[in-house]
Amino acid sequence: MNGFGNNKPFLGLYEKALPENLGWEEKLSLARQAGYSFMELSIDGSDERLERLKWDKIKRRKLREIAEDIEIPLLTMCLSAHRKFPLGSAHKELCNKGIKIMEDAIWLAFNLGIRIVQVAGYDVSIDEISTDKTKETYLNNLRKSVELASKLGIVLAIENVDIPSAISIEQIMYFVNKIKSPWLQIYPDIGNLSAMKLDVLKELKLGENHIVALHIKDTVENVVRRIPYGEGNVDFISTFKALKKINFHGPLLLEMWADGSKDNLSIIMNAKDWISEKINQIGYL
Repeated sequence: MNGFGNNKPFLGLYEKALPENLGWEEKLSLARQAGYSFMELSIDGSDERLERLKWDKIKRRKLREIAEDIEIPLLTMCLSAHRKFPLGSAHKELCNKGIKIMEDAIWLAFNLGIRIVQVAGYDVSIDEISTDKTKETYLNNLRKSVELASKLGIVLAIENVDIPSAISIEQIMYFVNKIKSPWLQIYPDIGNLSAMKLDVLKELKLGENHIVALHIKDTVENVVRRIPYGEGNVDFISTFKALKKINFHGPLLLEMWADGSKDNLSIIMNAKDWISEKINQIGYL
């Protein structure tokens, strides 16, 4: 077992950083080979990943056993399906689907040993207009979700996203402050903050004592995917200094997307080494 003196950064790998055609043993083995400490499970709005919510006990137990055998836990879940099925949507069918997805995702997390479920801050889809009513609906459905999660010991944590009502930590903290539960926190994405031209350091300070994990990715203005580390605008050194200042020592998740034409193992290894070097440069973690 690792002692308190172990200061190795606890870096996780986003499942989508590896090709979809790989099995779980291959994915988790590659993550371990690349030096990661955990993997984040993805539940997006695609039929394939939503089908995971219907897994029987045997499939759930098997995946947990694979993760335990390879010693790469599924520590977190990225529940991005609410981008398509938002919890506050004025369209009742979409909203009800979102509620069911949330309930099933919490139970899946419980069965797999996942401790943190990242909840996207979408009260509406990108095609809808956020209103006081949609925010109220989102808040009420989130409150009910937290009630279930708390019973199972699962932390729900809101992510800042790409709609005007939830681009900042200040905005998503509104829901945390309203619900006032230790089982609802925030899981910010520093790349999203930077891409929206927000003051990342100021935003992190606003979330102090409520950040349970962080998505780490590079971005440029209005482009939040597939920017290699070091080629975007995110100031990682200043970000890690800010995290050190607020005494954050939680999981850091490297968010990447696989490229079928490239050596994804080398990409995820190089990314981990690049981020680790920035962390070590300032003596963080």
